[in-house]
Amino acid sequence: MVLDPATYHRAMTTPQPGIWALGTRAHHHLEFALTGEARDAINALEEVRRSAGGVSGVNVVIGCSADAWTRAGGVGPEGLGRFRSIEGVDGFYAPATQRDLWVWLHGAGPDDLLDVARTVGRSLEGVAELADEQPAFVYHRSQDLTGFEDGTQNPPVEAARRVAVVAPGHPGAGGSVVLVQRWIHDLAAFESLDPARQEAVIGRTRDHSVELDPLPPDSHVGRVVIEEDGEELEIFRRSSSFGGLGAHGLYFVAFAADVARLERMLARMSGAVDGVRDALTRFSHPVSGAWYVAPSVEDLAAVVGA
Repeated sequence: MVLDPATYHRAMTTPQPGIWALGTRAHHHLEFALTGEARDAINALEEVRRSAGGVSGVNVVIGCSADAWTRAGGVGPEGLGRFRSIEGVDGFYAPATQRDLWVWLHGAGPDDLLDVARTVGRSLEGVAELADEQPAFVYHRSQDLTGFEDGTQNPPVEAARRVAVVAPGHPGAGGSVVLVQRWIHDLAAFESLDPARQEAVIGRTRDHSVELDPLPPDSHVGRVVIEEDGEELEIFRRSSSFGGLGAHGLYFVAFAADVARLERMLARMSGAVDGVRDALTRFSHPVSGAWYVAPSVEDLAAVVGA
């Protein structure tokens, strides 16, 4: 059963609250491949989402691939499909690892998150299998492992809904397009650069996160900050660090009102647009990539109720 879009989006204006819950230091990401009905899996996850916050104080955000959401009867944001691998200049490559479901848990500590992660796994038995898992954390004062502040381009939370949530009257209203990628850092190579060169790679100062002037055209800031008609095409980042001695990096999570602005950002980073590759991608490379829709609270209830 597919819900009628004419009535389906009339009052869907409530994004999942876990998207906006700031200040949590422990994170846990789960990706699943469906083995049963999409609606059954979403129903199970929605039960966990509604109960986790009250019982354990853990925020739960549910993401579905465009295909899984459609199979469940939902109507998603326009233009959202499967993540496709990206080939850029000088050997840049971003692989596609699209799964059916993404579940983001975050809270005060990893112990509570593990408890809820196990609950998620049990709730999906028979309808989905774990395809990938990544515990993560906030590094010091919201820094990337490179030592530079992460998320400096984020709009204030009160303004973030405008850039991160599909507007009323559009398919998927109240939901968000989500980009999920795991990036592996070569910290030894980055740390071998002198401080001025490190700042040129990022495009900001390390100590006070002040944008460089002039801004190097291949700097990370210079590639990911995109303007159209004089206005920045903003996104809302909720990334976190992960790893240990063997492998470590950034688990990149970005929310947007449409997929186009995220696609443009990735194309600019890869150098596919103008041949200028993001300098940071010479010290960090993606090993996963997927698109998800984070449906509104009302959309989730409507699909489950159907």
